[in-house]
Amino acid sequence: MWALPVVLHQCLWIMAGKVKWVTDIEKSVLINNFEKRGWVQVTENEDWNFYWFVSQSNKEAYVISLYINNPLLIGGRKFDLRLYVLVSTYRPLRCYMYKLGFCRFCTVKYTPSTSELDNMFVHLTNVAIQKHGDDYNHIHGGKWTVSNLRLYLESTRGKEVTSKLFDEIHWIIVQSLKAVAPVMNNDKHCFECYGYDIIIDDKLKPWLIEVNASPSLTSSTANDRILKYNLINDTLNIAVPNGEIPDCKWNKSPPKEVLGNYEILYDEELAQGDGADRELRSRQGQSQGPRAGRSRDSGRAVLTTWK
Repeated sequence: MWALPVVLHQCLWIMAGKVKWVTDIEKSVLINNFEKRGWVQVTENEDWNFYWFVSQSNKEAYVISLYINNPLLIGGRKFDLRLYVLVSTYRPLRCYMYKLGFCRFCTVKYTPSTSELDNMFVHLTNVAIQKHGDDYNHIHGGKWTVSNLRLYLESTRGKEVTSKLFDEIHWIIVQSLKAVAPVMNNDKHCFECYGYDIIIDDKLKPWLIEVNASPSLTSSTANDRILKYNLINDTLNIAVPNGEIPDCKWNKSPPKEVLGNYEILYDEELAQGDGADRELRSRQGQSQGPRAGRSRDSGRAVLTTWK
């Protein structure tokens, strides 16, 4: 499935491999257009081709996204995850993951049929859209907690692959923050809580949809209201403890009781220190012991695949 075209100063095309074309534009014609417009093919594998283009006028790079046409379905319905991440400083990067995220479900069962391409209740999980559907449930709001999703996946797919999935989600979050850190205004008196939207495909591969700065904190259900109340409370306890002005210098390591439902996801200073310690032990010929395969990047001794 393709979104054609996206207009950003020039006509940008989205292209991927092994997907059925739903337009009458031949693939060869599109490739021709890519080459004429100065597109560069970055990589190619069995799943997708990724192109990027640098505008000659302003030298800006554009990233092109692919529609995920094989989403993981629960009860036949498409869903995505809304996760909250608190960043207290970008340089060095320090971020916290909120444990009480949730899943948003569509009200109509998913179908890849082109006849339903315009049906927003099939494809878009946004509550602002789904709440207008005939099958919308005003009690639970079409939402699951992330903990319920994890239990479901562990019981249907297994604990190991579920842990790997969530580890990959953490990797996506950390790498996305690292990518923008050099261009972010880093003020020691500032903080930001981001709303990450993640979708999972049927192979349990997570994909980043978007990152929302200052995500909506309006509530649609009683449970939603409680969750967001606690989110605000826990965020302020970390960023402005005791109601004082936020300052990342004296708030490097907030005590555990202050974190509430947050947990440290990545601490750059801790990671760099851990890397230096490992390098020193390696030079001295010391064994790293049974914890060699473990990571402190997340501030916890947990197995990771994203270090």
